[in-house]
Amino acid sequence: MTTKAFVVGHPIAHSRSPLIHGHWLAAHGLDGSYERIDVAPEEFEAFFHGLPGSGFAGGNVTIPHKETAFRLAHTLTARARAIGAVNTLIVEGDRVLGDNTDAPGFIAHLDQSLGEGWPERTGRHALVLGAGGAARAIVVGLVERGLSVRVANRSPERARTLAALDPDHVAALSWEAVPEALTETGLLVNTTSLGMAGHPPLDLDLTPLPDRAAVADIVYVPLETPLLAAARARGLAAVDGLGMLLHQAVPGFSAWFGLRPAVTPELRDKIVADLLRT
Repeated sequence: MTTKAFVVGHPIAHSRSPLIHGHWLAAHGLDGSYERIDVAPEEFEAFFHGLPGSGFAGGNVTIPHKETAFRLAHTLTARARAIGAVNTLIVEGDRVLGDNTDAPGFIAHLDQSLGEGWPERTGRHALVLGAGGAARAIVVGLVERGLSVRVANRSPERARTLAALDPDHVAALSWEAVPEALTETGLLVNTTSLGMAGHPPLDLDLTPLPDRAAVADIVYVPLETPLLAAARARGLAAVDGLGMLLHQAVPGFSAWFGLRPAVTPELRDKIVADLLRT
């Protein structure tokens, strides 16, 4: 019997998730399918309630449905509850579990790119730029990994709201304080749209960063943002945004199809080739 999964969003034609999951299905010879489903916001609740009995094992949720999926899920993982958004649904009989795999996806990409002992080498102080949904997931993942995190955002109130997630391990920072904070930052993470194709670059001098520091950017179009280019020019470890997209797909695939896939160079090359075509 074919196992079916999906990605749901609006719009959805741009999603690379079918390429990722299709690659794994083919690589492992599994009898499964993964499809795009375009659902308008006003129709999402009906779509969600129809999942039990639909034949789907589950699926991914993308913009603009992550918060609605969080509200509708019958049960939530602790991580999804902390993040306040759901990107992965698992159908369990007549109930639907909501999870968020962005946090472990980001950390898994750091582990693959920097080596699993990276917090000891870079230092356990992270600075996250931006305070949106992606930042929330990343902060949760970094705290789970044992880092202390500072969040800087041009809107201080949003940074304070994010810091309230875990006041013992997360602190808000003004945007003006970022240059000084860089001096004791082991991991710098850009979660803003600055540097994305069609957006202005992130104007930030990386000179104050320690030589051991790593710089990550969740933007993956382009793969090398001006921030990452500046990090490499300084001799710092640079981590692009594509790996987070690839690694966040692993837990869902494992839950639906019963096999834990690997993020391989072959898969990465396939997605990079697709990005270059668009």
